[in-house]
Amino acid sequence: MSTYLESDKGKFIPATKRPDGTWRKARRVKDGYVPQEEVPLYESKGKQFVAQRQTGVPPGMCPLVAAELKKAHEKKEKAKVQKVERQTTATTASAITSTKATPSMAKNKIGRGKESEISVLSNTLDGALKLTTDGDEVEVDTAKQIKKLRKKIREIEQIESKIQAGDVNKLDKDQLDKVKKKPEILKQLRKIEESPLT
Repeated sequence: MSTYLESDKGKFIPATKRPDGTWRKARRVKDGYVPQEEVPLYESKGKQFVAQRQTGVPPGMCPLVAAELKKAHEKKEKAKVQKVERQTTATTASAITSTKATPSMAKNKIGRGKESEISVLSNTLDGALKLTTDGDEVEVDTAKQIKKLRKKIREIEQIESKIQAGDVNKLDKDQLDKVKKKPEILKQLRKIEESPLT
């Protein structure tokens, strides 16, 4: 690193002695000049991105703001975990109290020990976590079928409107086949709507 001297003419590098005993002239330096050895190394955008990724901060984001956001996120996650733990302990406690009420399960508990307690708890939790019954599933299936058939009818009506507009040349063979199936689809839809729910 060279030191610059200043004079009334501007900045300059002073004269230096070479190893062979000769002298180098003093060199004038323009304002803003940075010697080659002091120029920082060039880093491509990719290298900068990778270096910033290793710090864990998104590109362009202030590290202080990122640290604050990270703390807030961790606090929320801890709260979620604690809430889930409280809910699971509450459900297991209710399952244990329900198992104490039945004498046959109590006999099994005495005979097998902790293994039977675990199996009883898992059975009661499985029973408590069932969300749908068979009747609900049948209703959902028929509702889905009705929705699908109505969608097909809407598509067929769109194709028919194109045919009436005179765009027959632009239609595919599959679209024309779909139009031919309209009576069958209507028949299926009436059949499903009229059938009583089981």
